[in-house]
Amino acid sequence: MTRKRILIVGGVAGGATAAAHARRISEDAEIIIFEKGSHVSFANCGLPYYVGGEIADKEDLLVQTPEGLRSRFNLDVRVMSEVITIDPSNQKIEISDSNSGKRYWEAYDDLVLSTGAVPLKPPIPGIDVEGHFTVRNIPDIEAICAWITNHKFGKAVVVGGGFIGLEMVEQLHRLGLQVTLVEALPQVMAPLDPEMAAWLHQKLRDKNVTLHLNDPVSKFDQPKPEEAAEASIIELKSGQRIPADVVILGLGVRPEIKLGKDAGLEIGDKGGFRVNGLLQTSAPHIWAIGDAIEVRDFVTGDWTLIPLAGPANRQGKIVAENIFGKAMKYPGTCGTSILRLFDVAVASTGTNEKTLKKMNIPYDAVHLHPPSHASYYPGASRLTMKVLFNPQTGKLLGAQMIGKDGVDKRIDVFATALKAGMTAHDLEDLELAYAPPFGSAKDPINLAGMVAEHAIKGEVENCQWHEIAKLDPHKTVILDVRDEDEREEGYIPGSLHIPLPNLRIRFTELPKDQEIITYCQTGQRSYFASRFLVQQGFKVRNLTGAYCTWKVAVG
Repeated sequence: MTRKRILIVGGVAGGATAAAHARRISEDAEIIIFEKGSHVSFANCGLPYYVGGEIADKEDLLVQTPEGLRSRFNLDVRVMSEVITIDPSNQKIEISDSNSGKRYWEAYDDLVLSTGAVPLKPPIPGIDVEGHFTVRNIPDIEAICAWITNHKFGKAVVVGGGFIGLEMVEQLHRLGLQVTLVEALPQVMAPLDPEMAAWLHQKLRDKNVTLHLNDPVSKFDQPKPEEAAEASIIELKSGQRIPADVVILGLGVRPEIKLGKDAGLEIGDKGGFRVNGLLQTSAPHIWAIGDAIEVRDFVTGDWTLIPLAGPANRQGKIVAENIFGKAMKYPGTCGTSILRLFDVAVASTGTNEKTLKKMNIPYDAVHLHPPSHASYYPGASRLTMKVLFNPQTGKLLGAQMIGKDGVDKRIDVFATALKAGMTAHDLEDLELAYAPPFGSAKDPINLAGMVAEHAIKGEVENCQWHEIAKLDPHKTVILDVRDEDEREEGYIPGSLHIPLPNLRIRFTELPKDQEIITYCQTGQRSYFASRFLVQQGFKVRNLTGAYCTWKVAVG
């Protein structure tokens, strides 16, 4: 095997994985990693938890040190070394050594760009002042911790309700701060559909986090004498002014592509390096991985950006294999992700309803609220699930989940099923581990498949939560089949109440010339009611997700 010279720009998940796997393939290869910072491989997903003290020792964030990579894998690791120029025609790069101030060139046989992404900092007036922080690397969190320690502190404002924003909200709240979250969109967590994000809004408010939705920042202002604030005053588009002792900017990230763009590499419409299935860029012998590249959405086939560690790790391994002559293709990504927000987990995989609708992809959606494990065993709590599927074939398109327990294992099953091209029937038929402390004889995954199958087979026609407000009261009866005590706690306005045990006696009270929309608390009893009424000759739809979904979504 010809001795190769492999240069890797950037470490962390993608670059460090590519280097380590390349070494496992070839002991002869010369492998050099260039990292412009002082840490070559660190757990950037763990950064917020160090701020909040859940990760007590900063050293625990260091996945690998330069010395560890040298001794374990015989890698040449050069930190504080920024690659400033790529010369594709001569297959060499220029490096600036921050310690010595010197510049020099290195030649390559193969170049891997793992340049990652940088936090978004839009040109909002006053954004670049002391007390405003992004969260990307270890120096960032050191600066945040130092500011908290050295300043009078009580009011924290997080701008942006994505992954980093919500994690920082949780951790600042853990420190005992009064936290405000500002989000320009009508909801937090853009990968979720609005009725699912509404559960997070409720959780944030329950924890006394002040929430400003659909109200972007217009400027960061200096405080007036009567406005006590250590950092700045956040003025929103609505005109509201929020004092902040510290500001965390969690506005998302964009691919770090300047180095490659200056070298003439093709950039896609989403702003990342455009790579082929083998993860090759438009220039020979130059590969790109991680947050800096565009990938194919596994469901839609469209280009997308997925700044997650899992895909970056897999891409690093694929690139190493392909450098040494394999032809491994990256199959695209499902975007599987999970986040903890206080005492609940929120997770998703595949495509959401917003995207399917935008791309005119046929779909149907069901919502359900099964217990996390057998309801008779202590500690069970309800899961909130949304499953998207093709209405003809039943093929799974996406899933979203929120709950206190068991969310991680269920979303992993959904992600596996999605990647395997499985259908709702396949979900129903899965044989999953069961014992009362862990699940139910019909696992929530099985139930999701069953509920979807009912719709696919035409056994039930579903009504979605957002359709309720558009119903014509002269042509529709909304039927509440819950018990009396449940109805006393709230109901859909204008609905008729006939508890399910009484329905067989009282169904003649319902008009056959109007459509009946059945609902209960979570969906099971109203499904039973809809099946009964259909067989009595009524036109019926069942409110999927029932009162639980409707109440939170419209709340």
